[in-house]
Parts: sequence; C-alpha cells; structure tokens
Amino acid sequence: MASPILPGLGLGSGLDTTAIVKALVDSDKAAKQGQITRGTSANTASISGIGTLKSLMAAFNKSMTDLGSTTSPQFPGYAATSADVKILTATASNTAVGGTYNVNVGNLATSSKVASAAFVGGASSAINAGTLTISQSGKNYNVSVGSGATLQSVRDSINADSSLKLAGVSANIVTDSFGSRLVLGSTNTGAGSDISVSGIAELAIDGSNVIGTSGSPMSLTSAGTIGALAVDANFTIDGMALTSKTNSVDKAVSGLTLNLTATGSTTVSVASNNDGLKASIQKFVDSYNAIVNGITKLTTPSVDANGNPVSAALTGDALGRSILSTIRGPLSETGAGDKLTVLAQLGITTNQKTGALDFDSTKFNVAMNDKKLGGEVQEMFTGTNGLLSRMTKAITPFTQTGGILDQRSTSLNKTASKLAADQEALDRRVETLTAVLTKKYNDMDTLVGKLKATASNITSMFEAITAQQKNS
Repeated sequence: MASPILPGLGLGSGLDTTAIVKALVDSDKAAKQGQITRGTSANTASISGIGTLKSLMAAFNKSMTDLGSTTSPQFPGYAATSADVKILTATASNTAVGGTYNVNVGNLATSSKVASAAFVGGASSAINAGTLTISQSGKNYNVSVGSGATLQSVRDSINADSSLKLAGVSANIVTDSFGSRLVLGSTNTGAGSDISVSGIAELAIDGSNVIGTSGSPMSLTSAGTIGALAVDANFTIDGMALTSKTNSVDKAVSGLTLNLTATGSTTVSVASNNDGLKASIQKFVDSYNAIVNGITKLTTPSVDANGNPVSAALTGDALGRSILSTIRGPLSETGAGDKLTVLAQLGITTNQKTGALDFDSTKFNVAMNDKKLGGEVQEMFTGTNGLLSRMTKAITPFTQTGGILDQRSTSLNKTASKLAADQEALDRRVETLTAVLTKKYNDMDTLVGKLKATASNITSMFEAITAQQKNS
C-alpha cells in the first residue's frame, strides 16, 4: 500500500511544511526584494546611459578640437594650390586675394654645418678643460668643459645645454679616414647663420673657412664649414627677384605663405575656399547633431510591440536637458565679424522639432558668392572667442576628468555597490528566516506526530476494553 504521506509533507502532521515555510519567507522577502530589483534595474540603466553620454561628449569635444586646430586650419576663406607640390606648397589666410602667381625657386635657404679637426684617438680622445664658446648670428653660447673630458662628453654637454637647444644647435661625432670630428649643425637657415667655435684650441672652428671641397680637401687638421656656407633662399614671383632667410615665405605675397621644398618653377593659384568651408561647416553640423540626437534617444521613452511605454536609459534625468541647454547657448551668441555675425547667415538654423541643426546649402552659396562672406567664416568659428572655443569652454564641466559626468558615474557605482550589499544582506536574512521557520515547523510536526501516536494508543486501549466487555 502506498504511503499516505506525500513528498514535502510533515510525517507527523501531514502538512506541506516546506511550502508553508516558502510562502512565509517569500511574503517577508517580497517588499524589500522588489525595492532592490527595481533600484538595481534603474541604476544599471543609468550607468549604461551615462557611459553612452560620456562617449558622445568625448566625440563632440574631439570634433571641436580638430575643427579648431591651428596647425591644420579648417575654415580658411581662401585656398592656395600649388601646381607642383614637389617644388613648393602654399597656404592662404583670410587676407589673401584671388589670383595666380608664377614662382621660380633658384635655390633653397640652407643651414650651417661645421666640423672640427680630426682626433685619431676617436670619441674617447681627451679634451683640455676650459670654456667652449659657440657663436652663431652674433650670439655666443658658453659650454663648460671640465677636467677629464673626452670628445664624446663634450658632444653630450653641448646637446644637454638648454640655450643651444633653443637656438637649434646640436652636436655629433663623425669618424672619417683621418679620425673622429666634432660636427655641429643648426636648424637656422640663411646667410650669416654660420657657426664658429672658440675657447678650446683643439676644438676651434672658423665658420667662414669652407672645407671638404675640391679646392680645400679634407685633411687631419681641416676645421670649418662643410661644403658651403649657409645661404638665403633665392626665388622669383612673377619675375620679381626675392630672397628669404628661411624656406617658409610669408611676407612676399599678402595673405599667402609659400613653403619652398625644391628648385624649379611652378604656379600658385588662390581662390575662394567655398567647398572647403562647406565641408568644415557640415562636419560641425554633423557633430552637433550627433550629440543632440544621442541625448534625445537616451532621454525619450519609446513603446514596445504591444504599445506599452518603455523608459529610456535616462528618462526623467535632468542631466541630458542640462547638456542640451549648455551647447545651445554658444549658437545664439553674436560673432565678432564685420558682416557675418550669426550662423543663420550661412544657412545654419535650429530645427524647432528635433533641436538639431539644419544646413541650407543654397543659403550658404548665396552667402559665399553673392554676399562674399567667405573671408569671415574662419573668424566666426576659430577667431578669438569664436564659436568652437566658446563651445569647448561650455562643455568642459562635463568632459573634464572629475567633471559632472565622472561625478555622476562615481555616484551610480556607489549606489550599485550599496544595492549589491543590500541584496547580500537580504539573502542572509532569507537564509536565517528559512532555517528558523523550518526548525519550528519540524518541531511542530514532531509534536503532532507524538500526539497522534498517543491518541492512537489510547484509542486502541479503549477498543480492547470494549471488546473484552462484549465477550465476558
């Protein structure tokens, strides 16, 4: 015969004590567990949302930095094009004038390189103590040489001297068939920039003495300028002869910088940079819209397939609205241009429905071609207190290390740790309560079992007495 005691039922009472204990524990746990679960879910979503927001802000900040670069300007009003970039490259500023220029480069500006007499003992050759004086372009630089110095240590002392570093002078050791020589070179170019060395006899170099040529071949005692003296660049622009101490020429043609790289002839064309300006403005608009659309997505609820509302990661969080308000501020400020003062003149307006920017190329073309505003675009975006610098300054509290977003992340992570600790505490409470209730119900079941056994014995005893009375 099958046992009447079902699995999970108390052997003594026949009650499902396991289910009773579970129901009591779940009832006690429900409220706190719901609070922790909801808090964890909301906090996790916020952590994810802030992480996405930090990525958006970092990308926007980098875009503003790249567009505002001073080494690679993105908003020049004019563009200069060289027909042969092997001979020279050209860049135009906003003061340039459209036109074409014929340029012939006769020779490039060169720098000075000098060598000392040779030392047969090589780099370890001993050098007398004293003060080594290096002269260039009318300036003297003194280097102290102590006792026990070698050719190599003198070279190292020259290279370690901060004033010589600023002057662009460096030293090395070159070994030829006669021995090792101290060789000094300079980044300065142009006639009159030749280097001379005095103060220590064995290292003396007369920069006006040219060595290493067919007329003055190298020897053990040769010391002086190697090959040729430093010279200015010689070139012509539209037939007019010009010279320059450097190969970067920015005074010859107003608003135009020529970077000479080789001898030869080429032409340089200067024209309005409409296409370049349009591309740079589009980059700005795209970067701005990326952060606006990203924040909108993070803060706007959606609906699921059944039409039920679904909260976004940062729904109800004021941080997103604060950032949008912050980046809209610089857009409405008036620029410092003469004719160009607001973005709307370039066809840039704010979409009233989405908050993003719209860029009307037709209006932009009118501003460039009819109103001739191209020369002021760079000032508007990258000039003193221009749009890009104002925008970068506005978002700095959010993007800087330890800023608003970092502080929010730290706070959310602390909340996550607290919720995890609360969950562990609740789990321990549940474990303890389950053990306590299980013991109580087991004790009750044992007592009921004993009472049932006693009742059964009493019943059996009375039944036996009754049976004896019937049979007597």
